[in-house]
Amino acid sequence: MAKDRTVQAGPARAGNLKGIIGWREWLALPQLGIPAIKAKIDTGARTSALHTFSLEEFTAAGRRMVRFGIHPLQKRKDIVLFCEAPVLERRRVKDSGGHIEKRYVIETQVALKNDLWRIHITLTNRDSMLFRMLLGRTAIAKRLVVDPGRSYTAGRSLGRSYKGRPQRKGIK
Repeated sequence: MAKDRTVQAGPARAGNLKGIIGWREWLALPQLGIPAIKAKIDTGARTSALHTFSLEEFTAAGRRMVRFGIHPLQKRKDIVLFCEAPVLERRRVKDSGGHIEKRYVIETQVALKNDLWRIHITLTNRDSMLFRMLLGRTAIAKRLVVDPGRSYTAGRSLGRSYKGRPQRKGIK
């Protein structure tokens, strides 16, 4: 008897699901101007997290905003994007090591598997982490199911969004 490796993120019903995703996927954050970023799908994390540096708060038209830089590709400091977004709140977040950090929370759109929806993301420095982004369980609840035995179910084409990115033989 084969074991079912599929893990549901939240109380999703089969009729509401858009599909199955793997434990890591390429996705886009179009409102932030990020055409592609590799994310670890983390059902243990409530909120999604995005790698940032040079984070600064400012006010524009009476709104509290943040401006930050991002290196969207692992091990590639030469590719830099700068983003701006309204601040939803600042929240205390406990990381996987048990450390508590106060983080900015923003709301933006995520594009994955030909679908586009709004998610909350905390901003933090993830330089020491392998993935530049974590997609947390509230972002995928009632929408997607995670199969931890699979990767890149949406394909790898987004990974070619940046010039100078080395191509792997046999990968489309």
